[in-house]
Amino acid sequence: MNTYLKIEGLCAALPDSTPVLRNVSFSVEEGQVHGLVGESGAGKSMIGRAIFGTLPRAVSVNQGNIILDGKSLQDFTPKARRQWIGQNTALIPQDPLTALNPSKRIGRQITGRLVDILGWSKRNAHMRAIELLEEVGIPNPERVMKSYPHELSGGMRQRVLIAAAFAAQPKLIVADEPTTALDVTVQKQILRLIKEMQSHHNTTILFVTHDLGVVAKVCQSLSVLYGGKVLENSSIKDFFVEPSHPYSKALLDATPKYTNPDQSLKPVPESVIQLTKLEVIKGSKESRYAS
Repeated sequence: MNTYLKIEGLCAALPDSTPVLRNVSFSVEEGQVHGLVGESGAGKSMIGRAIFGTLPRAVSVNQGNIILDGKSLQDFTPKARRQWIGQNTALIPQDPLTALNPSKRIGRQITGRLVDILGWSKRNAHMRAIELLEEVGIPNPERVMKSYPHELSGGMRQRVLIAAAFAAQPKLIVADEPTTALDVTVQKQILRLIKEMQSHHNTTILFVTHDLGVVAKVCQSLSVLYGGKVLENSSIKDFFVEPSHPYSKALLDATPKYTNPDQSLKPVPESVIQLTKLEVIKGSKESRYAS
């Protein structure tokens, strides 16, 4: 199996040298779903934005390399990089309630990228959009194409965003906490849909989440982050059976157990947090657990 995404020693910082990403390294096999797990502010979404080249203006990459499909993004001119990223990658954003343009019809928001960036004819783009809306389980897709976002439920909007992400048949999709804003029932449906679409199209997915339960359902491998640093890279099976980093183990121990709903929540011990902070701050070297 080929490695589709490889990140090597990626570092990013603010103008005052405050680190945002610290020597981030991991790889994702082609056609696999890789989870990026960590608490808020761990750097999960920043990795996705580094891939797309959309980091905040105050954040700059000062070290490391991102390799997609064997191509180093450092070798592209800014214009060529934008074009290549636009043709080969896509994003499923976090909040379906705000991610869609309220002033544009759904059809235009799906076909726009196909027509404007990839040069498809309007007719072919329209047919592709109808096909995808049907694939993601939206009834009466012709009606939905003419609708505005406010006329759809949150779950329907997320299905539209998934259809839009898969429209141009990208090789890599970054799913940035795509179920956070949804209720539990709809979340389950959307996770199943993403997994089915990923399997059908053999798409590589980088799945950003703070929910270990979600990771267990959709991912084959994962990276655990804290303070912009990868603490552990692991297969899903190994992670849930025997996590190698103390922080990873503490996260698992803190996860609510559905077999014992009356059990009190177990917080991550302060000693583990302090040791993890010390490991992160000590330097830019890769964690000994992130093999």
